Amino acid sequence: MSALFLLVKYFILGVIQGVTEPIPISSSGHLVIFRELFDIEIKGLSFEIVVNFGSLIAVLLIYRKDIARLAIHFFQFILQNDPAAKKDFQFVIFLVVATIPTGLIGLLLEDYISEKLSGVAIVGVTLLITGAAIWIIRNLSGRKNDGDLTIKDAIIVGLAQAVALIPGISRSGATIVAAMLVGMKKETALRFSFLLYIPVSLGVTFLSITDIIHDPDFDRLMIPYIIAFMAAMVATFFALKWFMNIMVKGNLKYFSFYCFIVGVLVIVFLN
Repeated sequence: MSALFLLVKYFILGVIQGVTEPIPISSSGHLVIFRELFDIEIKGLSFEIVVNFGSLIAVLLIYRKDIARLAIHFFQFILQNDPAAKKDFQFVIFLVVATIPTGLIGLLLEDYISEKLSGVAIVGVTLLITGAAIWIIRNLSGRKNDGDLTIKDAIIVGLAQAVALIPGISRSGATIVAAMLVGMKKETALRFSFLLYIPVSLGVTFLSITDIIHDPDFDRLMIPYIIAFMAAMVATFFALKWFMNIMVKGNLKYFSFYCFIVGVLVIVFLN
């Protein structure tokens, strides 16, 4: 494989990660599919960690104002007991609660999921599940704003995010579906979903630093990884902006159609 061809392949994989991370069609599932199509064997998790970090940077940029407000009000409520900051304080607590199921299940089942549930056949089936879940909530319009959420809502969304550790189950799709089913408004569901992505992604990145350092292929693939990182960051930024507009317009059914079509194609042609 020529060096240029290798760089192009990793660039494409980065774009795929970036585009599919924020929209409900499963970035991990698409990476499995395209790695199969490109016949690229990527050992370990270094590549996925790198491109996910690129997506994380994009999410941080888009939600920077929300993050700053939540941080200020969180400490304002703790230090000054300011009633005006209570809503944002509770929102942060709910994000922390929703993060716990993913952290626990990820630590306990990471090896099993990566070894047993990361095949192309599994991805085809889980994409169909993702499509069905999106179809169920395609016309829902909730009533809960940020200040109306409960611990129960946070736990349910957190469990949905934990299920999305399985490739083919979209993280954004699972969390938005769960958020809509517990009655959140579209804007609240979207914001909760992507702010929830931040601590999980940060945690995975932090815990995986040693894996990257000890990856025997990292030095050889550093340039392809950097290209994939940059591609993922830029693609995620624009894809998330686009998806936010789609959510407002209520056109989620098209993502359901897409997951059905790709899931069937994967089952029929890539097994």
